[in-house]
Amino acid sequence: MDTNTDKVNHPAYYGGKDNPYEAIKVIDAWHLDFCLGNAVKYISRAGKKDPQTEIQDLEKAMWYIQHRIDQLKR
Repeated sequence: MDTNTDKVNHPAYYGGKDNPYEAIKVIDAWHLDFCLGNAVKYISRAGKKDPQTEIQDLEKAMWYIQHRIDQLKR
C-alpha cells in the first residue's frame, strides 16, 4: 500500500493498519454509535495528527460525549 492510500485507509495518527488498537478497530469491536465512535476517534488522535490542535481534538471529543448524554436524557 502506498503512502497516500495509508493516509486514507489507516492513518498513523489513528494507530495504523498493524496496530490492534487502531481507532476504527476499537470503535467496531465495541459497537460504538456515531457520537461515542467520534469521541474515541478524537481522543485517540489528540495531538498526533497536528500537535497544535490537541486541545481542539479533546474539546471535540467532549462535544460528542455531551451530545450522547443529551440524547440519552431525552
